[in-house]
Amino acid sequence: MVTGWTISRLASAIGVYLYRADTLEEGWFAGNSAQVWAIAFSPDGKILASGSTDNSVKLWEVTSGGERRTLSGHTNGVSSVAFSPDGKTLASGGDDKTVKLWEVAGGRELRTLSGHAYSVESVAVSPDGKTLASGSMDNTVKLWEVASGKELRTLSGHSGSVSSVAFSPDRGILASGGQDGTVRPWGVRGP
Repeated sequence: MVTGWTISRLASAIGVYLYRADTLEEGWFAGNSAQVWAIAFSPDGKILASGSTDNSVKLWEVTSGGERRTLSGHTNGVSSVAFSPDGKTLASGGDDKTVKLWEVAGGRELRTLSGHAYSVESVAVSPDGKTLASGSMDNTVKLWEVASGKELRTLSGHSGSVSSVAFSPDRGILASGGQDGTVRPWGVRGP
């Protein structure tokens, strides 16, 4: 776990910045050729993933700031990234209307999840690592089985883009936030 670091993303700047919370010491990961729209730490805090308007996901070594690898496969900007609880899989959502699942160790694309009508704005992986949620500009949340890529459910109720999704620690509730000004809790326990 990385202790004392805070992530900051500046929409007008290109790059990912880390700040030590206690000293405000700044660290910067160079190498992005476009704006960074999404960032996430791996569960062990050793890797930082960033999604950019250049259609790529980059994996960074937190201690050195060095680029570990670039994941290419999206055909439009990447607006969200989330690690599985074990840190072995990374999910990325993009303006190409897809969610991609990646093997972190080798950088291999595991599968593409398609079904949203518009951009995927947010992704989250359940605490047990079995379910992925994606929120979209099509005003829906989709639940996916991580192992197979099968779409499990579509949750409708927002009247605007779904910009954020998060699972409760016990996986019983998924919360979604939207541009319609609402936060919606969904019961998602069970298959």
